Amino acid sequence: MPLTIDELKAVCRTMRRDIIEMITTAGSGHPGGSLSEIEILAALYFRVMRHDPKNPAWAARDRFLLSKGHGCPSLYSAMAHAGYFDPTLLPTLRKLGSPLQGHPDRRFIPALEASTGSLGNGLSIGIGIAQALRLDKTDARVWVLLGDGECQEGQVLEAAMYAGAHRLNNLTAIVDYNKKQLDDMVKNILPLDPLGAKFAAMDWHVLEIDGHNIQLVVEALEESKKVKGRPTAIIAHTITGKGVSFMENDPKWHGVAPTKDEAARALAELGV
Repeated sequence: MPLTIDELKAVCRTMRRDIIEMITTAGSGHPGGSLSEIEILAALYFRVMRHDPKNPAWAARDRFLLSKGHGCPSLYSAMAHAGYFDPTLLPTLRKLGSPLQGHPDRRFIPALEASTGSLGNGLSIGIGIAQALRLDKTDARVWVLLGDGECQEGQVLEAAMYAGAHRLNNLTAIVDYNKKQLDDMVKNILPLDPLGAKFAAMDWHVLEIDGHNIQLVVEALEESKKVKGRPTAIIAHTITGKGVSFMENDPKWHGVAPTKDEAARALAELGV
């Protein structure tokens, strides 16, 4: 059964706890962008997306692709709590022999639609899947979560033009627009604004939302399912390191694991 908004909020708190614990235990990872995408993944896996953890190869399932593969701790948390694998695996993130690699790898988790994390490729993969589903005459959808930094890549622009031109209305791209990337603010490296207008110019239906308001996230995702004749881009304005004061809006936390003391502070702030 789809979760209520209050239940989704509780899941988000659990997922944020998982992120801090997983990355601290691993001693490496990407907390900033993992924490910024939580509401998006929770809304998809526990409310909006059609999927069956007991039958991950179900032909009628929706397909999800985490293009920003370095944010996989959030994906692993969502998949574990949705029932794809035992949550006791989560502390094995980035450990030798663990299926929970530093980027999603389909060789270790067959329920993934693709191995991702080579930035700029996810939307193109999603387009290929969306076209195949169209040929199969199924109403299954494709959901692709992009990082804002990777939207600077030319392949993303080419893919966006293609999806608009071919009217792939079974495709939704969500941009985790936290405005930070590895080295600095996105605007200081290669500005993207007005990002929504750029997608609109390529014939996408565009929605801009607060990516941490779970009600708005759910509403935008549901609206995208009703759009006819063109793909949908959801520009989700988010905050790097959301929920942890000393991580929020600081590019430093793109790829730095917290110490044990920092993790304790973070978990105390999160109230878990």
